[in-house]
Amino acid sequence: MRKTHDITFRNFFHKSSFRPSTKPRPFTAYSFVPFSPLAMLDPTILTIGGIILGIAIIERILERWGVIDLVDQFSKVMRFILPVTFYGALFYFFATFMF
Repeated sequence: MRKTHDITFRNFFHKSSFRPSTKPRPFTAYSFVPFSPLAMLDPTILTIGGIILGIAIIERILERWGVIDLVDQFSKVMRFILPVTFYGALFYFFATFMF
């Protein structure tokens, strides 16, 4: 048989449960966002890379055709453009995806 227990109205509101209340333990959660290589598929990064790759291919084609003067001019321009573009794209990537 079941045993019943009578609770007065006053005890019901002041002591709602017979079990001692347990406080939750503090829980520390750490957040870590890993670097994703898929972030390099940004249209801006792909456009810059495509332009640089296209210029390099054009330079190789002109070299095969024997237009050495034009290839020399391309290489002089590319000596300046490649580092500027690389560091600019790197700065854009970190400024856009890391913050």
